[in-house]
Amino acid sequence: MSARAGPAAIQLSRIMRPDDANNAGNVHGGTILKMIEEAGAIISTRHCNSQAGEHCMAVLARVERTDFLSPMCIGEVAHVSAEITYTSKHSVEVQVNVLSENILTGVKRVTNRATLWYVPLSLKNVDKVLEVPPIQYASKELEEEGKKRYEEQKLERLVTKERNGHIIFPVINPEPYTVGYSQSSLIHLVGPSDCTLHSFVHGGVTMKLMDEVAGIVAARHCKTNIVTASVDAINFHEKIKKGCVITISGRMTFTSNKSMEIEVFVDADPFVDEPKERYRAASAFFTYVSLSKEGKTLPVPQLVVETEEEKQRFEEGKGRYLQMKAKRQAQMPPLTQQ
Repeated sequence: MSARAGPAAIQLSRIMRPDDANNAGNVHGGTILKMIEEAGAIISTRHCNSQAGEHCMAVLARVERTDFLSPMCIGEVAHVSAEITYTSKHSVEVQVNVLSENILTGVKRVTNRATLWYVPLSLKNVDKVLEVPPIQYASKELEEEGKKRYEEQKLERLVTKERNGHIIFPVINPEPYTVGYSQSSLIHLVGPSDCTLHSFVHGGVTMKLMDEVAGIVAARHCKTNIVTASVDAINFHEKIKKGCVITISGRMTFTSNKSMEIEVFVDADPFVDEPKERYRAASAFFTYVSLSKEGKTLPVPQLVVETEEEKQRFEEGKGRYLQMKAKRQAQMPPLTQQ
């Protein structure tokens, strides 16, 4: 049972095309993340404009951990449903579920569940955060649970900011399976098609680029077909304006027997008539797995850590891995729906 939002829950559906997938036919995690963000942006923006007052656009601030429970393939239909489950004075929590449908058999399965947080920004003044209309909860318990999630994500965002000074430097002639061997960067000029009505980048566009870089890092490390397994919390620290040049950088932090954790940073350089210096715009951890041609999980080459800093990041990644492994085992959801 969930809270009842002002606008009805929404659903977006789209068939997966060849350009949505990798060479093995598995849909890119970034494609799914972009659809998730679009659904969240629509329902939160509708809700924030449901009462009389200044018009606004809901902007993505954070995505909680997202697990990719089952790969989606070309020809399947993605059904992305979103519902508002909590509102604070200045933010909206949106729960999103993704189902994949085989349109030949009608069988559906759950592929993703995600929680996103949005803030409403005035269309007249992009630096002005507006108040969010409250929602009606089915019970006091649901409201208290939502408030607890809200306080937890606020605390985690503060912790994440401590890592914002980290920079990924190029390595000359790196050895195979080291951090420097697989680390990668992508440079992108932000254009109008990337942006919202505010002329700032869509959160979904940023997430898709982050997933692309993480995928390159994973593929370089294991040299096999790879797919996104999960994404740890994605934090959007600052807005990215149209005309900026963004650098998305990724590096391997941890490997288990069958998974790889990649840390991804997004840095923005104002490009035209902007006195502002380069800044950290977003950060996250992506987890990938290696697959055979038959779609079976393959062992992952172990990461070779060389410096004390790399060893520390490896241990931190191991802690996240063990924590989430225990949580998944305690809460194994059914993957198939008829």
